[in-house]
Amino acid sequence: MLASALASLLPFATDDETGDGGFHGPTLADFFPDAVLFAGTPFELNRIMIIRLLVVAVLMLLFWLGTRKMSVVPGRGQVATEMAIGFVRQNIVIETLGEKDGKRFMPILMAMFFLILGLNLTGIIPGLNIAGSSVIGLPLVLAVIAYVMFIYAGIKKHGLNFFKSALFPAGVPAIVLPLVAIMEFLSTFILRPVTLTLRLMMNMVAGHMLLVLCFSATHFFFFTVLAEGNLLGFLGIGTLAFGFIFTLFEILVAVLQAYVFTFLAAVYIQLSLADEH
Repeated sequence: MLASALASLLPFATDDETGDGGFHGPTLADFFPDAVLFAGTPFELNRIMIIRLLVVAVLMLLFWLGTRKMSVVPGRGQVATEMAIGFVRQNIVIETLGEKDGKRFMPILMAMFFLILGLNLTGIIPGLNIAGSSVIGLPLVLAVIAYVMFIYAGIKKHGLNFFKSALFPAGVPAIVLPLVAIMEFLSTFILRPVTLTLRLMMNMVAGHMLLVLCFSATHFFFFTVLAEGNLLGFLGIGTLAFGFIFTLFEILVAVLQAYVFTFLAAVYIQLSLADEH
């Protein structure tokens, strides 16, 4: 009874499905949970989809609470909201795109940053225990949005000449121009969305696997090895310590990945708007 109670407090402890008391590490099955609601329908929701919807609802609530009573002398909620928005506005959008172009793309870049941040942080919240961005669907959708934005920005400013200048840079010798065009096509129009998707997803997958490993090992050492009188069970103190250290590290990674994804999206837009096109 004590074991099950403490296990529920370990935010990443996994269930021992076999019931043999052995150690069971993390698997990719964590990222493909069974349907919870509306199974077998187009509206099927599993645990990860519910987490995503929950994050969207929480973000909407937080921003509503932080902005519903704006005043010259701000309260704590307004100050926190303004600091968060100001950080993204100044350090990502304006610094990369400038004031004029930054205002055009600010709403979608702002929403992108906070959505990714919220989804990343669910990986270290007890009871949720997995990042909503750790399954490829959502990172891919966000990468496609960034892809559409930088192509739209390039065409809007340069017309179809955007593709010509992107694929055939000025000053390149004619003999190597076909090779350069292929490399530029792969780099600009293929690798950008692919790397955006994989960077975000794989960082969240790796973080989840690492944390589950630490806390599952802790559960095993304390409630299987030590419970049987084996002093090796005290190794659980070390795995528990590592688990909490890596939890703090995952918070840093969650913020960093939201920043990197949004910053690169802004950089790609800026490159599309550059005058050399």
